[in-house]
Amino acid sequence: MALTSQVSWRKAAVTSMSLAMMAATALVGAAPVAALAVGDCFEPADAHSHAAEAPSHAKARPGAAAGAHDPNHLTAAQVAAREADFAAAKRERTGKAPMEGPSIAAATVTIPVVVHVIRKDTTRAGGNIPDSMITSQINVLNQAYAGSTGGAPTAFQFQLQSINRVTNTSWYPIVSGSSAERSMKTSLRQGGKNTLNMYLGALSGGLLGWATFPQRNLSSMDGVVVLSESLPGGTSANYNQGDTGTHEVGHWLNLYHTFQGGCSGNGDYVSDTPAEASPAYQCPTGRNTCSSTGVDPIHNFMDYTYDSCMYQFTTGQASRMLSAWNTYRAS
Repeated sequence: MALTSQVSWRKAAVTSMSLAMMAATALVGAAPVAALAVGDCFEPADAHSHAAEAPSHAKARPGAAAGAHDPNHLTAAQVAAREADFAAAKRERTGKAPMEGPSIAAATVTIPVVVHVIRKDTTRAGGNIPDSMITSQINVLNQAYAGSTGGAPTAFQFQLQSINRVTNTSWYPIVSGSSAERSMKTSLRQGGKNTLNMYLGALSGGLLGWATFPQRNLSSMDGVVVLSESLPGGTSANYNQGDTGTHEVGHWLNLYHTFQGGCSGNGDYVSDTPAEASPAYQCPTGRNTCSSTGVDPIHNFMDYTYDSCMYQFTTGQASRMLSAWNTYRAS
């Protein structure tokens, strides 16, 4: 699909999509057992137990503060440990060796979403974004993960459960890796492994968001943190159509960046995303940083391009997410 027509269609679809469909969908904790053997993915090691220490992900805009480091630029050793743990967890869950599959199977997983709006006061400038931006964000997630924006469909859809507004100046702005972040999440997180907790607010260091990866044991830190003004209708120029949320949820569902590992090795452990040497910014059409087949996947949700430029997951990414869900988040 041409990018210009895709973007126009997407904006119209997100605006018109009703939450009635989501409210009518019964929650499903897991895909059918038959899907467990379909589409192997990778396991992000948890931060406190099995594999090597695994930091969460932080996405930064170009020109972000000098100290704004993305802690998810992993070393080869970290990736190897995470992959080994994922394979072991799948064997324990299914009782057999991991298997690859060509598709995600005809399964649907509805993910309950609890949104925490972290604010310093009750004004918009103080972080108190309206409900309409949040419901639009859920719409964006549903469009992206259904493949309606031009990519492969995944097994996932999202249902907003509640919006929790918290006025706390000690948590605002949200600082990645801080004791305040831990206090915030420990105090507020709701639900089990299958519940997506989204924390919205101003973020330190010019970051757009970060996320935890799934793990064997549920941590109070589990969830995604997203700059509130990156939601649809926000003020974060070029990053205000909701795809920071799409990107961070991809990590929560166990995807690496498309540029993980650069041009060598297994890269992002998804076979149908071409290798990419480094993050892509803006929308550099035709960019090709590796000698292997395929130009850089700048339109993939797991790159760093403008929201208007990214619109797709691949079949391999869809399969990887479902396998990780069945291994780590399904009840």
